[in-house]
Amino acid sequence: MRGASAIQQVMQREAGKDIRVFVLWEPVLLTDWLAPSTGTLKRISDRRTHQYWDKGRLLSKAMGETDKKSIVWDQVIVYGRGVSWSEGAPPKPVVAVGPVFDVVDQFVAALHQALGGNTASATK
Repeated sequence: MRGASAIQQVMQREAGKDIRVFVLWEPVLLTDWLAPSTGTLKRISDRRTHQYWDKGRLLSKAMGETDKKSIVWDQVIVYGRGVSWSEGAPPKPVVAVGPVFDVVDQFVAALHQALGGNTASATK
């Protein structure tokens, strides 16, 4: 839940910026086997944010999950403007770091980089 709160804080900090955030909730911990509740979803209330329940961890698998140790979760992944996904491996992000709560400054810096049109990797 700290990650959700961190995302909401970033969205408030970046009010008025033309960004879209996609939050995917997925079952990872023993407590995650149901879709997030309305209360959980309300933790991120910014209208530029879209939240989805990925019960089968399809995105994690597309990003390299092969077993429990390689699950992609609690991550910030930022893409530049105009980047689109096609079949196969996901495109290269501006940044991919985590856990979300611990990388807020990198998240904001990557958003600014993406807004500026520079898609060179910021870190990792």
